Amino acid sequence: MLPLSVLDLSPVPEGSTPRDALANTLTLARHVERLGFRRYWLAEHHGMPGIASAATSVVIGHVAAGTKTIRVGAGGIMLPNHAPLVIAEQFGTLESLFPGRIDLGLGRAPGTDGLTTQALRRTLTGDVDDFPRDVLELMDYFEPHTPGRVRAVPGEGLRVPVWILGSSLFGAQLAAALGLPYAFASHFAPAALMRAIETYRRDFRPSARLEKPYVMLGFNVIAADTDEEARHLSTSIQQAVVNLRSGRPGLLPKPRALDLNLAQRAMIDEFLSCSAIGAPQTVRAALDAFIARTGADELMITSQIWDPQARLRSYELLAEIAGPLTP
Repeated sequence: MLPLSVLDLSPVPEGSTPRDALANTLTLARHVERLGFRRYWLAEHHGMPGIASAATSVVIGHVAAGTKTIRVGAGGIMLPNHAPLVIAEQFGTLESLFPGRIDLGLGRAPGTDGLTTQALRRTLTGDVDDFPRDVLELMDYFEPHTPGRVRAVPGEGLRVPVWILGSSLFGAQLAAALGLPYAFASHFAPAALMRAIETYRRDFRPSARLEKPYVMLGFNVIAADTDEEARHLSTSIQQAVVNLRSGRPGLLPKPRALDLNLAQRAMIDEFLSCSAIGAPQTVRAALDAFIARTGADELMITSQIWDPQARLRSYELLAEIAGPLTP
């Protein structure tokens, strides 16, 4: 069976609060753990009213403490926002608390607007162009201590798995050069998907961390008992996409009938081109086609659904159909 994992943005639905969203996150994590999903990743975004996972390391600890076996991690930590030493200490602490269950995915984008970026790192000189150097520095903190080097405690000597995240060829090239697993954000930025996969696999250099290429791809799934119900549920993310691209990010909207113009429809179709929306048989066909096209080693499933119960049901239906997926 192709491994399936979960990417959760801790969405804040209309009519609820970040506290509700974080409670829903833990409920979903426990649910997918029982269903057999491999990982549960949380993403760093800032200044977004509809996303409650800004303090990503804190939320990872919350989820890991409330589950037992599922791997929990960052998809990802936006490294330009942080000093590498701080992230090494945070994830060294998480690995010490929950040994063998923590993943560290690293992204190059700030995950927010320019003003918020300045507020996050106003006393530092970090820049996205420093990303490769920062990744190397961070990984070095996990190596055994050598005299004269700054120490990450907890952190040093711990083998926290490090992933490179990306939505362009840059991340693919870096992951290949460093011999690290690669996660591509095809769930929202699919344009460079096939070129990125080809670049990563072609240029991959084996490392002490990874012997051969490993590709995990983001994929949207909204599954329901009928195609009609799933399409109705999907109007929430459609509204969210339009709002975000129009500079009006907000809470995850309640599903409703939409009257979209041609430009809005084209925007949504491009954003959701790596998606499966429908009843189980519809979802299964879309998954099989995506896996056959990409040769993915693992899928990272995200489901932006307004109703928390419908979100649980979507993952339950996905687990029921996922067993014989073609690798």
